Amino acid sequence: MRLDPFTDALIAIKNSDFIAKRICVVTPVSKLLIETLDILVKEKYIASYEVKMKAEKKEVVVKLNGMITNLKAIKPRYAVAYTELEKFEKRFLPSRNVGILIISTPKGLKIHVEAKKEKIGGRLIAFVY
Repeated sequence: MRLDPFTDALIAIKNSDFIAKRICVVTPVSKLLIETLDILVKEKYIASYEVKMKAEKKEVVVKLNGMITNLKAIKPRYAVAYTELEKFEKRFLPSRNVGILIISTPKGLKIHVEAKKEKIGGRLIAFVY
């Protein structure tokens, strides 16, 4: 029984990348997972992904490129103002300018750098480096 499909998906992607697999198949699929994968593609942590229908179920086929060292969902999802982002960068990322925090804002999912520029806060979703 899955308690958090989003976290399970991120762990599956990280583990597949760690053992040097080129493809990871993730199911079930959610809008949050798709938007997170969009950010990971844009930031070049994964090569690409494709959503497929298979026997009435959606699955995501993620093509990996070996760039992920750590990828985790943040629980609990802390509410954070843009002025507090520096504190969470120090807490979750290994050093300055290495990795990204993914934040759910009123304007959609953003990375912490974009949220700082636009001066908007939100809830912490995940981090990757």
